[in-house]
Amino acid sequence: MIEIKDLYFRYNKTDIALRGISFEIKDHEWVSIIGHNGSGKSTLAKLLDGLIAPTKGEIIYDGVKLSPETVDSIRQRVGIVFQNPDNQFVGYNVKYDIAFGLENHQIKREDMKNLIDEWTKKVDMNEYLLREPETLSGGQKQRVAIAGILALNCDIIILDEATSMLDPQGTEEITKLILELKEKYNKTIITITHDLGLAMKSDRVILLREGKILLDKSPEEVFKERELLLSSNLDMPFSMKALYLAQSSDILKDKKELTDALWEYHLKK
Repeated sequence: MIEIKDLYFRYNKTDIALRGISFEIKDHEWVSIIGHNGSGKSTLAKLLDGLIAPTKGEIIYDGVKLSPETVDSIRQRVGIVFQNPDNQFVGYNVKYDIAFGLENHQIKREDMKNLIDEWTKKVDMNEYLLREPETLSGGQKQRVAIAGILALNCDIIILDEATSMLDPQGTEEITKLILELKEKYNKTIITITHDLGLAMKSDRVILLREGKILLDKSPEEVFKERELLLSSNLDMPFSMKALYLAQSSDILKDKKELTDALWEYHLKK
């Protein structure tokens, strides 16, 4: 269980990213943190991994408070994949980049080979092991970053806009992988995203705005808050974007009926 208690974070006197948020995440749960740019969701991801320290409040992992004394041991359990995968590359090719993290965890060489092979296959990057990171596309880099975290066998995986550079097919593949990690490998998953299509697949959705929690409910309940979601400038599913484009051009005669039907459709996982 992860407990977040009255969490505040400010970058300076005027730039307050989080304003006293509190919630819990259960073991093996998939929680999506959604919100527009500047809502505080990426700041929260960095706080959860101990990359920055809260101005006030507590983060507790299974009864152990995250602190300078415990951060190293807690990081053994928590892996984060950033929005920009270039920030995570340290090796001169894909294989050695993943191996770098495993070496830091003192994994045996033979075990390292097996882990690299297993997880690069899972994210469809096994054929790119000798490629240099700068020769990869944005989506391919994202897959390598995810494979590197998965190879470390972390209990908790934080994906900070980790599908932002993927095409629809790539996003669908990563979504299936997330579900497999949760259901087959019993991982706790936290996705930081503005993509409602991805959030809909999770167990729970938390909506942030200006550093505060506006909603903390199941995806089905959150999606019923239509106007609130629209006003939060989130990335709507493609069919909903098409619908609102058609509405604005007066193509549709019975707009409300179709709007309600499509919205209800997206309540289905």
